[in-house]
Amino acid sequence: MYIEKNSIYYLVNIIYTINVDKISKETCQTEGRKVYMKKKLGVVTMAVLMGLSVTACGSGNTATTAAGTTAAGTETTAAGADTTAAAEMPAEGAELANKDKPLVWFNRQPSSSATGQLDMAALNFNKDTYYVGFDANQGAELQGTMVKDYIEKNIDSIDRNGDGIIGYVLAIGDIGHNDSIARTRGIRKALGTAVEKDGNVNSDPVGTNADGTATVVQDGSLEIGGKTYIVRELASQEMKNSAGATWDAATAGNAIGTWSSSFGEQIDVVASNNDGMGMSMFNAWSKDNKVPTFGYDANSDAVAAIAEGYGGTISQHADVQAYLTLRVLRNALDGVDIDTGIGTADDAGNVLSPDVYVYKEEERSYYALNVAVTAENYTDFTDSTMVYAPVSNQLDEAAHATKNVWLNIYNSADNFLGSTYQPLLQKYDKLLNLKVDYIGGDGQTESNITNRLGNPSQYDAFAINMVKTDNAASYTSLLEQ
Repeated sequence: MYIEKNSIYYLVNIIYTINVDKISKETCQTEGRKVYMKKKLGVVTMAVLMGLSVTACGSGNTATTAAGTTAAGTETTAAGADTTAAAEMPAEGAELANKDKPLVWFNRQPSSSATGQLDMAALNFNKDTYYVGFDANQGAELQGTMVKDYIEKNIDSIDRNGDGIIGYVLAIGDIGHNDSIARTRGIRKALGTAVEKDGNVNSDPVGTNADGTATVVQDGSLEIGGKTYIVRELASQEMKNSAGATWDAATAGNAIGTWSSSFGEQIDVVASNNDGMGMSMFNAWSKDNKVPTFGYDANSDAVAAIAEGYGGTISQHADVQAYLTLRVLRNALDGVDIDTGIGTADDAGNVLSPDVYVYKEEERSYYALNVAVTAENYTDFTDSTMVYAPVSNQLDEAAHATKNVWLNIYNSADNFLGSTYQPLLQKYDKLLNLKVDYIGGDGQTESNITNRLGNPSQYDAFAINMVKTDNAASYTSLLEQ
C-alpha cells in the first residue's frame, strides 16, 4: 500500500492532537510527571512516523497498531522508551518546595514580645506548621501556688528575722518572652503583689523595693494561723548578660550576691523563672543560708537539690514536649492524620493520654501540661531525660522511612534545653526514624543560627527554636527562597 508523504504528516498531526488532548485532561501531580508525559508523547509520535514510513516502503505483510506493537506481538522502541521514562519519574515528594515542608516551632512560640499576641502568619506558614510547648499560664499559676503553699506550711521558720514581712527576690529570664512573663505574673498573683497594667499583671522588673513603695508591684498579705503577714518583692531583674543572652545563670548567681548584701535576712524566699538561674542562686547563697528557692523546668540537678533544701520546681513534661516536637513532623512526613501517635495510637502502640497535653486548634499549638515537683514527690522526677513510657515504642522503618530534619536550639548553653530537652529529642529521633542535625545557637542573635541553614533543600522538615519570639520571619524567609 502506498501513502502520500503529506498524508503521513496529516495522520501524525491527528495522533499528536489526540495525545495532547489526552494529556491535558490528565491530572499531573508533579513537574516530573509532566516531563514524563511529554517524553511519552514524543516517543509515541516517533513510533507512528517510523511505522508509517515502513508501510510507505511497501511492507505489506505487517500492520502497525496504535499501541506501538506489531501484529506479531514484537515490542517497538516506543514500549521500551515508555519503561525508561517511567523509571525517570521522581519519587513522590522529591521536589517539594522548602516552603511546603513540615515545620514545627518549639519552646518559643511565634509572638510579639511587646504584647504577647501570637504571630498567626508564622503559625500558619504552611499546612504542616505547628507549635509545641507547654501551657505557660497553667504552669505559672502552679508555680505561684507552690510557693504560697510552702510559705503557709513553713511559716514558723520562714520569716528569718521575725519582722512579719515575707520578703522574696525574683530572677526574671527574659522580659520579652511569653513564658517568662507568665511565670512572673504567676508568682505575683499568688502572693498578692501583682499590680495591673493595661489589663494584665505588670511583669516588669522592680529593680529594688526595700521599703515597698515601688509602683510595679505592691505589698501583698497572707493570713496564716490567725496572723497577717506582709509579702514584699524586695528585688527583681532580667537576667541578661553583657553579650545580650537572657535567662543567664551566671548573671543570676551574681545578682543574689548583690541582693543578699543589700537585704540580708530580709530575704525569706528566692523565686526564679527557671531552674538554671534558680540553681545558680541556690548554690551561690540560698543553700548555705537555708533559704528555700523555687525554679521551673524540673532539671535533674534541681530535682536532686530538693533533698538539700531547694524548695521546688515545675515539670513542664519535657518528655512529652520533646516527643510532640518530632511526632508532628513524623506525621506530616508520613502524610497521616496529625493526631496519630498523639491522641490516637499509631501502628507501634504509641499514644498520649489527655491529662498530659492539650491541643488548641485555633492556635495550631500543642501544649504539655505541668506538674509541681516538691519534697513530697521529687523522687519520681530524678531522671529528666527518661522518655515517656506510653510513647517509647520503636516505629517500623519499612513503614516509616528515615527522613532528615534540621533542628536548632536557640542557645547551646541553656541549661534546660541542653541537659533535658535535647537528650530527650535524641532518644525520640531514633524511635521515630528521624535523622536530626542539631544546631546550637549563641542565645543572642538569630543570624548565628540562620547562617547555618544554607541549604534547606537537603532536609525534609524543620524544627525551630528562636532566640526571640518576634523573629519567625528570619527563618521563614529562608524557606521561601
